[in-house]
Amino acid sequence: MADHHESIDLHSPPLGRGAESDWFPAPPPPHYVCTLTPALEAKARDELQEKPEWRLRDVQALRDMILKEQPYLRTRLDDAFLLRFLRARKFDYDRALQLLMKYQAGRKAWPEVFQDLKPSTVKHVLELGFLTVLPRPDPHGRYILCLRPGRWKPNDYPFVDNVRALYLTLEKLIQPEEAQVNGIVILADYTGVGMSQASNPGPFLAKKVVSILQDGFPIRIKAVNIINEPRIFKGIFAIIKPFLKEKMAERYVLHGSDLRSLHTHIPRSVLPPEYGGTAADLDLGAWADCCWTARRSSSWSSASPTRWRA
Repeated sequence: MADHHESIDLHSPPLGRGAESDWFPAPPPPHYVCTLTPALEAKARDELQEKPEWRLRDVQALRDMILKEQPYLRTRLDDAFLLRFLRARKFDYDRALQLLMKYQAGRKAWPEVFQDLKPSTVKHVLELGFLTVLPRPDPHGRYILCLRPGRWKPNDYPFVDNVRALYLTLEKLIQPEEAQVNGIVILADYTGVGMSQASNPGPFLAKKVVSILQDGFPIRIKAVNIINEPRIFKGIFAIIKPFLKEKMAERYVLHGSDLRSLHTHIPRSVLPPEYGGTAADLDLGAWADCCWTARRSSSWSSASPTRWRA
């Protein structure tokens, strides 16, 4: 593992044309070029069964499976895109294909979330600070997605807008190869959550959201840290837990208001002062700025089903 992890630049968009293509990528280069450091390649080998010398062979094998077994599946087929699914399922071809099929099926089955999905359509959610990403990863190189559901008021806009913003954020987070290898950590702050927020999604919507996170998206969620949860959180978790796989349920840690407990899982060096950390103050608008400045006027998203199909 590398000794240094770069922070996300939340204030300055990439220079030049990349400012747009970071969110909605331009067509991939003719040949995949690995961006992993030697340390991350070693980690991918140990944890994901990824062998650099076999990487492109494995991608081609998955591509061949798609074309043979799912000839009508509308999906991208470029190397970089398919690698996300192989890494998320430890290079098991069958499981990677199943994940890809669920990913695309989810997009088709839930048009309220995925239709016209781009930063401008969830600008109000991003600016509210319902979710953000901490600028620095943890010592394991995992970026930290911070959710603050108490900032949402059901009368302001429908809950599905929060899901749209969450999915869009995940799409952006998974683009760097290091995130595909290291995974991410979720920090959920339930300050201000009352009955109106807790009862609004309901079991049906909760099941759909959980399905996205654990079965329908190529991302490795390594831990979910819950802080400042109110008494009613037991009721909230009772709705969610039946839909969680055992392995995922074991990654949930409830800290209450005990910041020292939180610091045993996420070090103070990457946390803002409000969570007892020594990093800079949490800028709730920074992630919105990062997404907004990287927007593109086109409605095509990074997972467009028709973009790369021959």
